[in-house]
Amino acid sequence: MTSGTILAIIIIYFGILILISNFVSKKDSSNDAFFKANKNAKWYLVAFGMIGTALSGVTFISVPGEVGNPDLQFKYFQFVLGNAIGFIIIATVLLPLYYRMNLTSIYSYIEQRLGVVSYKTAATIFLISRTIGSAFRLYLVVIVLQRFVFDEYNVPFAVTVLISLALIFAYTYRGGLKTIIITDTLQTFFLVSSVFLTIIFICNSLDYSFTEAFEAVKNSNYSKVFFYEDYLKGNYVMKQILGGIFVTIAMVGLDQDLMQKNLSCKNIGEAQKNMFTFTGIFVIINIFFLSVGALLYLYAEKNGISVPMVDGVKRTDLLFPEIAFNHLSIIPAVVFLLGLTAATFATTDSALTALTTSFCVDFLGMDKAENQNKPNVVRTRHLVHVAFSLLMFLVIIIFNSLNDKSVVTMIFKVASYTYGPLLGLYAFGLFMKSKTVHDKLVPIICIISPLVCFLLAKNSAALFGDYVIDNELIIVNGIITFIGLLLISKPATSQTKF
Repeated sequence: MTSGTILAIIIIYFGILILISNFVSKKDSSNDAFFKANKNAKWYLVAFGMIGTALSGVTFISVPGEVGNPDLQFKYFQFVLGNAIGFIIIATVLLPLYYRMNLTSIYSYIEQRLGVVSYKTAATIFLISRTIGSAFRLYLVVIVLQRFVFDEYNVPFAVTVLISLALIFAYTYRGGLKTIIITDTLQTFFLVSSVFLTIIFICNSLDYSFTEAFEAVKNSNYSKVFFYEDYLKGNYVMKQILGGIFVTIAMVGLDQDLMQKNLSCKNIGEAQKNMFTFTGIFVIINIFFLSVGALLYLYAEKNGISVPMVDGVKRTDLLFPEIAFNHLSIIPAVVFLLGLTAATFATTDSALTALTTSFCVDFLGMDKAENQNKPNVVRTRHLVHVAFSLLMFLVIIIFNSLNDKSVVTMIFKVASYTYGPLLGLYAFGLFMKSKTVHDKLVPIICIISPLVCFLLAKNSAALFGDYVIDNELIIVNGIITFIGLLLISKPATSQTKF
């Protein structure tokens, strides 16, 4: 597949998204449409579109790539089971709270429960974490596009990033959430189709029927799911499941991005139907992602294909694009490209909209009645949208300049450190109804907790007899934050009990 063909497909793809955006936002590009889709979104569209947001280009290429590691294999599915439990908790505990309080930004709950400084702290945590996390997800896919397309045209990496963000901005800045619910539905269709079609293409290449493919994956050295031999290791089953539960509660239930879509439904009943449906699809899709990984390695073994090397280091996340672009026919390559593009940009467009919403609501108060009719309020929202696009651009450029896999991996784990304080804040608000906090001290607690966790994670093997802290770090982080809030607590008044 030539770079010119890849480029043409990308141009057509984004042309379709921009046309959809113009059609959807033509009649209404107000802040209400941007922030909440006029509270009129269909639950089944939200449920399906959320798949594309919850997954990403990282999932699309890294999860299949990790299957080849003997210590990982299908380990990720343990984490996915934890995710599913976390989604159910969100649907039954957090969503009813958000709907009862009629929130636009979910962090408004913290304002009413703990105070203004706590509220701004929670919103700031989200802005930092989502900007870094989304920038990193986009970065990983831009380097794939750079390697297989833009290097041939001598386009600098920075220009590739700028073009990618400009395209996302072009179809999100007017309609926001109202547009994204439609475009993400289309992008999820491409994503899901690409997973199934990739399995079909690889099975055909290996001369497998579906039954034979299932048996080959089952009997391979890539399909071990449950790791329970050594609780000291990071892949231990209970660590993964518990980590999956609490990471999901924090990174979905306490994250403006995915919750913003849920809050666009007409009522709590439809929002819960959306979440339960989404959970089932999410689990099934991840099973197929892992199966793709096993089949890719079986294909590579049969055809003598090595895992690509970058700077002398094996990059398993490049195995999928390597096989798709250079070893399969044109149709599988197109399918892979559409799936990768959809997975990445469905995540990034949603993140940019959520970041804009959070800043406009949490810091500029655009949802307040006295501000809704102010002149230039939509223009201000556009400027905020531009600012976050540029901020994400700068973060990606910094990632690229570091060019250090260990540093980048550490940055990718930043969510475990930043979302932990959110977990602690919401746990305190929900379970300690007779108490509130000394509001001005909350930022100090939310800084100390991640720092303590960083030291614990770095020295866990030495401190706890070879015990390695992995995904459960976010639980530790939340507990430390919760204890810190207890230390600065005081009796609540009737106005602060929820």
